[in-house]
Amino acid sequence: MIETKEELEAIKKTCQAMVTKSAGLSAGTAIIPVPGLDIGSDVAILMRIIPKINSQFGLTPEQIDGLDTESKLFVMTAISNTGSKMAGKYITQNLIVSLLSKMGVRVAAKGASKFVPLIGSAVAGGISFTAMKYMGNSHIDDCYRIALAALEHRQLERAVEDDAVIEADAYTPTNGPTRPDS
Repeated sequence: MIETKEELEAIKKTCQAMVTKSAGLSAGTAIIPVPGLDIGSDVAILMRIIPKINSQFGLTPEQIDGLDTESKLFVMTAISNTGSKMAGKYITQNLIVSLLSKMGVRVAAKGASKFVPLIGSAVAGGISFTAMKYMGNSHIDDCYRIALAALEHRQLERAVEDDAVIEADAYTPTNGPTRPDS
């Protein structure tokens, strides 16, 4: 469980580096002038990287199921509020293909550009890198917002609990509340 904002920032940076590396792999595959190869590669890359990002932020279905009921409800509400399609979910090929199809213009442009010698492959690689980086970093941003909200919620709960303990310590059952002048 993430305990500090600094830890959360470090996770975000690690995940961004992972996305950049994956976007480079996607671009490298897109340069190869074989129609369809790049889409299959993008799906495989996303099937691997999205669960890793979820895991880093504590947002896999298993990690969420391990939370107490109140925390689980809070996290699921935060996921819903961000509109995330991939946080807290089992990542399937159909989900990835669906999300890629929503980026259809970029994907179509990437596929069509392969038929233009040399420059087309470079354009396809650039589009692939940008699309993969955009999808990955958007997911990281969603996960970050969800994890930050959960962290702040836990910190607020702890503060309220600490205040309750302090108030309970200040009360004696026989005399009522203690006073400094007593």
